[in-house]
Amino acid sequence: MPFKKVTPEKLSSAVTAQIEKLILRGILRPGERLPAERELAERLGVSRPSLREAVADLQDKGLLTSKAGSGIFVADVLGNAFSDALIGLFASHDEAVFDYIAFRRDMEGLAAERAARLASDTDLKVIDAIHAKMEKAHAKSDPETEAKLDADFHMAILDASHNVIMLHMMRSMFQLLQSGVFYNRKIMFQQGNRRKTLLDQHGAINAALQARDPGAAREAVMSHLTYVETCLANQRKSDANEAIAQQRLEHEQSK
Repeated sequence: MPFKKVTPEKLSSAVTAQIEKLILRGILRPGERLPAERELAERLGVSRPSLREAVADLQDKGLLTSKAGSGIFVADVLGNAFSDALIGLFASHDEAVFDYIAFRRDMEGLAAERAARLASDTDLKVIDAIHAKMEKAHAKSDPETEAKLDADFHMAILDASHNVIMLHMMRSMFQLLQSGVFYNRKIMFQQGNRRKTLLDQHGAINAALQARDPGAAREAVMSHLTYVETCLANQRKSDANEAIAQQRLEHEQSK
């Protein structure tokens, strides 16, 4: 007969499963520090030995890592998405930049469409709260904060799409963007006219999501990333022209 004795689940296994789900769903993020052992054990309602057993299991799986004197952290599992050699290729070839934007346009357009349909009310409140912070940063002319909030805004949409594969894949892509592999995002927010356009575009995305309009949300995201693509192409052309002009100037001054 295909029956087996029912055995109660070990507390450590239940803890492992809960933390795994938090990492899978993107709630616990790479590099995030877990609460101290005593506090975490109290929150979970388990003994410290049970918690230690769960943490050891998660470390063996490569999901958590310990830092001497600092605590337990969510492992940077996203760093393994691309090899160092491939990252080097991305950084040294312009075509990778524009392929990256095209990839984002397709994936984030789909994510926005899904978010408009599937996001909870709380998901939409998170997106709206980040947009409000973007407006405040814009008023203070703070390009660095605007660039960070830009990433937070787009990641919140991915969170709200409720597709964990898409979430982790795109989070790895944003990690490369934040490290400057594709382009310096702060440059996008350093010109006054461009900053206002970008804020308006994010406002249009937010409005479509709050209205739960999937088509408008997707179109707003795609329009925004097409604008980013155009700005980068123009910037590269301008930089190339400036390099030529510098050569002409140096030649003229050497006569």
